[in-house]
Amino acid sequence: MKRKLLYFGTLMLLIAFSMNTQAQGMNKLTKKEKKAGWELLFNGKDFSGWRQYNGAEMPTNWQIEEGAMKVAPGDPSKPGQGKNGDIIFAKKKFTNFELSLDWKAGDKANSGIFYYVREVPGKPIYYAAPEIQVLDNERASDNKIDSHKAGSLYDMIAADPATVHPAGQWNNIVIRVKDGKVTHIQNGKKVVEYTLWTKEWDKLVQQSKFKTFPGFIEGIAHEGYIGLQDHGYTVWFRNLKIREL
Repeated sequence: MKRKLLYFGTLMLLIAFSMNTQAQGMNKLTKKEKKAGWELLFNGKDFSGWRQYNGAEMPTNWQIEEGAMKVAPGDPSKPGQGKNGDIIFAKKKFTNFELSLDWKAGDKANSGIFYYVREVPGKPIYYAAPEIQVLDNERASDNKIDSHKAGSLYDMIAADPATVHPAGQWNNIVIRVKDGKVTHIQNGKKVVEYTLWTKEWDKLVQQSKFKTFPGFIEGIAHEGYIGLQDHGYTVWFRNLKIREL
């Protein structure tokens, strides 16, 4: 019995040490990353640099929980309806960049990551910006269409669902944009590739729900903000970092 208790105690200490080590490395840059030009977009402590899309302050339904940004769910009787809580990193617009972040979906969760966001009064964040889907692929109501699953260019190009960890587990996504050429790398695997401002891009738009969106018809901007979506479900984000190319 004593040996079992000793083993169990040692195991708990190792788990605690591992979790503490992981926590210490969250929302921080290594010397190598700093040298390579990476910058943090979230310090793990507050929402410095972030604010509501088409707003001045951070929406109240965003919280910080264990070093992660968390958007709280909306009205349970109205699933999928956010609280106007879409947010942007408003300190800077980006053109050519590599963005890396971790995300974790709650049960049935749906959210999105946007780039080249331009604020248009009275219009939603997705009005004129490409979206990388964040989803609980197994239980979300929006999981019937392949291009609506996690890591996809929303409603345009499907990502391989086999690369996605289930709800409650962390995923990593890297979005690289260079002179219009874009790749999505999900949990270490390239899952989507496309080029903006081309005939192929125009065809993708025409075959999607965005074919009637003036923001897409006018054309995606050549620079813009990074944004995160409040879709009325619980989602966490951490380790948000970017480097300009």
